[in-house]
Amino acid sequence: MSKRPQPLLADDKPLKSSAHKRRDPTQPSLLLDPMPLRVEPALALLKPRPPGDPRFIAEVKFDGYRGALHIEPGGVRFLTRGGHDWTERFPGIADAARDLGVASAILDGEAVVLDEQGRSDFAALQRSLGGRGGKLPSGNSVFYAFDLLYLDGHDLQKMELSSRRHLLEELLDGREGAIRFSEQIEGDAVSIFNAACEHGLEGVIFKHPDSPYRSGRTGDWIKVKCIQSESFFIVGYEKSAVARGGVGSLLLAAHKGNGLQYVGSVGTGFKSKDAAELREMLDKLAMKKPPLFYDGPRKNVAWARPTLIAEIEYRAWTDDGKLRHASYKGLRDVQDNAAVLVIEA
Repeated sequence: MSKRPQPLLADDKPLKSSAHKRRDPTQPSLLLDPMPLRVEPALALLKPRPPGDPRFIAEVKFDGYRGALHIEPGGVRFLTRGGHDWTERFPGIADAARDLGVASAILDGEAVVLDEQGRSDFAALQRSLGGRGGKLPSGNSVFYAFDLLYLDGHDLQKMELSSRRHLLEELLDGREGAIRFSEQIEGDAVSIFNAACEHGLEGVIFKHPDSPYRSGRTGDWIKVKCIQSESFFIVGYEKSAVARGGVGSLLLAAHKGNGLQYVGSVGTGFKSKDAAELREMLDKLAMKKPPLFYDGPRKNVAWARPTLIAEIEYRAWTDDGKLRHASYKGLRDVQDNAAVLVIEA
């Protein structure tokens, strides 16, 4: 018979998993905070360069699916950034969460698949799940935890980040399995960022150590990317008799005002199998007319409803608002709450 996990933060009263009401301020002797059903994630604000404030701590920017691990006496849940339950897609992570030896907790982090150099690979993660919208169990995914929002009856969101991470590090206790601690990178911000880019990482996240956990893009967290990467709608494709899957390139669009703006095309980064699957999906979304203003070549162009969202790497923007040196990384899932780039009007 397995032993009941002992809470890391001891209380005078046993944990009650049914407590989903706010604490009554007239009863200060009640020590337990109700466990939130879901917490809107804190998001990093994109900046062109590392922060000048030396107090900011640095972590690797991972390229995967953001999620929150909810550990309760009744079970474990993996909730996506959009609030969808993907527990069955990450069985190894769920099993590792059950083995943490904690009664209740909410861990904020990112599910990734690592390449041979130990870098997160979004395309590999998608393949492990069966492609965009895939529901296959990912057997080789890892959850890098970087924040702790709730622990054994205590809501930690108002606690400063440095203390939350200290508790998280103690909870994970050096584990190297399916759940791992996102380590802080030591050094000055500029040197850390330059080193990350030299090692082929996507970028660095900088966080203020004294900040509470606040949902949304508040500026407490800052991301600086080595390679630019954003999400765009696929609004069509250029047909080709010689290219993989009959797709020469994908036509991309971003939000602008109340409509869409064409931002160029991408013809690299996808394999023959990817191209064939993309063409099949886009043909089901076919439109006779373009869903936006388009002044490019119209010969051999197939239009599609702006439904599929692609993650695209690029080096820069041209003067006329097109992506330069773009490369396809994969399709985002709607349940991942992917945000298509908004161009300021």
